[in-house]
Amino acid sequence: MKLTIERAALLKSLNHVQSVVERRNTIPILSNVKIEGRNGQVSLNATDMDLDILETVTADVVRPGTTTAPAHTLYEIVRKLPEGSQVELEQSGDDSQLILRSGRSRFTLSSLPVDDYPVMSGGELPFSFTLSAEDLKGLIDRTRFAISSEETRYYLNGIYLHAATSDGVPVLRAVATDGHRLARVEVPLPDGAPGMPGVIVPRKTVTELRKLLDETTLDVTVSLSETKIRFAFDDAMMTSKLIDGTFPDYERVIPADNDKVLEVDCKSFSQAVDRVSAISTEKSRAIKLSVDKGGLTLSASSPENGSAVEELEAAYDAGPIEIGFNSRYLLDILAQIEGDAARFAMADAASPTVVREVTDSSAVYVLMPMRV
Repeated sequence: MKLTIERAALLKSLNHVQSVVERRNTIPILSNVKIEGRNGQVSLNATDMDLDILETVTADVVRPGTTTAPAHTLYEIVRKLPEGSQVELEQSGDDSQLILRSGRSRFTLSSLPVDDYPVMSGGELPFSFTLSAEDLKGLIDRTRFAISSEETRYYLNGIYLHAATSDGVPVLRAVATDGHRLARVEVPLPDGAPGMPGVIVPRKTVTELRKLLDETTLDVTVSLSETKIRFAFDDAMMTSKLIDGTFPDYERVIPADNDKVLEVDCKSFSQAVDRVSAISTEKSRAIKLSVDKGGLTLSASSPENGSAVEELEAAYDAGPIEIGFNSRYLLDILAQIEGDAARFAMADAASPTVVREVTDSSAVYVLMPMRV
């Protein structure tokens, strides 16, 4: 194999694929990126056996062929080359080395046999549909903060993507929860999605996909089975195993009859929560909301730091209620609300609170209260 490629194009693709590669690997080939040059293109492939990314870029291929190279080392070299430079990659005759030349620089990297490189792309993906990049970003951004990091409840370590019905309308719904808060967001169900199985997309896949979405405005083709999901757009294709588990019946924890409704300006409320929580202890992050017809009072106290109180105007006409929340969880939810006003539907100090944007019904958030 011998090819020449612009540094910027190679760096962009290497940046995408090398972030899939784990820093520590017990299987040496998984530390490598697979490089294949042919027909005026070079394809870069990296995998950790659960997630696989393949990206194709234009290159001047003098001699077609395939090789592998240490992913992070190759990325660091290309990143440190001068802007605007050309990079030549050439595989040595015995396949055990890859030579990189650029300007007066020359690097020799160890290669591992291409035959050892695992293939993850096999298997049927019977369901396929198209989503706009914006819709997919929205589903991810408004739910991923609630993904659990608790390894014992592995079935919560991702976003649950499934077809559902909302007020008689078919929707594609994304849900994430860690037991303390829940996020549920939906978009109209795309063609090809009816009948799809409910799938749990792992956190790492969500993170890597979101990075790629920042660099595209095109539609994304989503293909899936009960065990795998693939996202294809631009010149990139990401294939991932799904979490093998059953997502809990989240509808049961979304209260339908919370009758104490508070409407508050989202920006000023968020800023007040942030200020008052400076007093709360690092461990609990607890703040208290005291709500009455006159408005809303936020308070926090800790033996070490003292106390804080802030009053806000709010629309509320039910009976008085005092309720405590983890301020960080509350701020995470408020950060997802794009409109001016947030609506809190509460029952009592011990029951889950439902948070929505006043003008947008596509997203629902549930927050468990805490004792203060």
